[in-house]
Amino acid sequence: MATAFSSDGQAALRRELGPAAAAPRGDLDGFYEMGRAAAFVRGGGFRKVALQFPDQLLADAAAVAARMEAATGAEVYVLGDTTYGSCCVDEVAAEHACAEAVLHYGPACLSPCRKLPVLHIFGQQPLDAGRCAEAFRELYPDRQSHVVVLSDVVYDHAMGELEQQLCPEYPNIVFSRVVCGDPPGPTLPGEVRQFGRQFLVKAPGGLQDCAMFYVGAEGLALTSFMLTWNLCPFSSFDPTTSCGRRETLNVNRALMRRLYLVERARDARVVGILVGTLGVVGYLAVLQHLRELLRRAGKRSYTLAVGKPNPAKLANFLEVDIFVLVACTQNSLLDSSDFYRPVVTPYELELACNPAREWTGSYLTDFRDLLPGACAHIELPPAVPGVEAVPDISLITGEMRAAHLYDLPAPQLPPSTTLACRDQTRALAEISPAASFLESRSWRGLEQQLGQTPISKAVQGRRGIAIAYEDEGQEQP
Repeated sequence: MATAFSSDGQAALRRELGPAAAAPRGDLDGFYEMGRAAAFVRGGGFRKVALQFPDQLLADAAAVAARMEAATGAEVYVLGDTTYGSCCVDEVAAEHACAEAVLHYGPACLSPCRKLPVLHIFGQQPLDAGRCAEAFRELYPDRQSHVVVLSDVVYDHAMGELEQQLCPEYPNIVFSRVVCGDPPGPTLPGEVRQFGRQFLVKAPGGLQDCAMFYVGAEGLALTSFMLTWNLCPFSSFDPTTSCGRRETLNVNRALMRRLYLVERARDARVVGILVGTLGVVGYLAVLQHLRELLRRAGKRSYTLAVGKPNPAKLANFLEVDIFVLVACTQNSLLDSSDFYRPVVTPYELELACNPAREWTGSYLTDFRDLLPGACAHIELPPAVPGVEAVPDISLITGEMRAAHLYDLPAPQLPPSTTLACRDQTRALAEISPAASFLESRSWRGLEQQLGQTPISKAVQGRRGIAIAYEDEGQEQP
């Protein structure tokens, strides 16, 4: 964990940098679907358009932008360094350029956006459909198997050819369809709409009687699929290596790790709400939902916008016991093993603080499912008086803790107001977990000590970096 917070800088100084490897694309117009993108811009009458590229495609940004300007006559801006994950549409950066629409290139989480019209262009990565079909036959020799085929979005263009090869042999195979945004109309019986995918389950027992075959490399998308549909056996085919395999991720062990974090959230008294997206529909509603949940649970909360979270950033908030990350379905599953404090998802926080929600074996990564009117929303139960509450023991510390909801009145003053009467003399005191935590620390930062420091002449200072000054080990005069 120590290396996550500091280093001596030697690794960065000795690292050899080479030219970035270009993506395997021979036809720029075909890879980036220039015709479809230009038709989208012209059809919408957009005058300013933002092009968002991930790091691995940024080398082609100038060429693509020049062709788009020539084909549409629109003013084009390139978004390189995204505010959060590159899979999400960066509406904030696009609005800084006063863009009227966004063309999002590369892998995407397909989370619906709030404001700007978006066209997703995934990039047509090559796929050997024949070799993929062979791997599928090796993994599923029973031709009557119920299998749902999922794919990374960059291989969606080749799913039609794969479907033509496998459907005649496997009558019970189902291919998912990539859907950008929320599909219109009500959900049909047996239909699944999640993660930007849409498919109809044919198995008599529902989705749990189906196997999953994923076309794509190992990554956050596959992990999210496996945790959500944890009752289904998974297999995958990696087009970069042309190898198929049965996924050996211990889903039960991963879920046990997440349930341990739920227990940590129950013990927490101060929770930091991390804003991990500013563009996904419903993020403001879920922020308010989490604040109300924590208020009813008797926990203090802080809302923090720190961009892309890392251990060094979050270590600055020592008074926070646990963090909850509000992000898209892929970025919310953050591995916090190197962090000073754990990071949980909104679903895990609700498992910890909402007594009406129980663990059923189904895991949710989309925070919109928790909002009122959604499929998994559960109302908070009425408050229970403290004398009637059932005692709860922490499985981590062994201490008693409050596990019931409080009937606290909603704050009438702005949240930033932290002054309250301290005693009968009407003296004012500040009530803040951060201030209380600062008072308990022996070192509180640099102090001015005006008038107490003797005046001296300027002298030569120390040289080097803080972890290894040049004069260390030598006697000071």
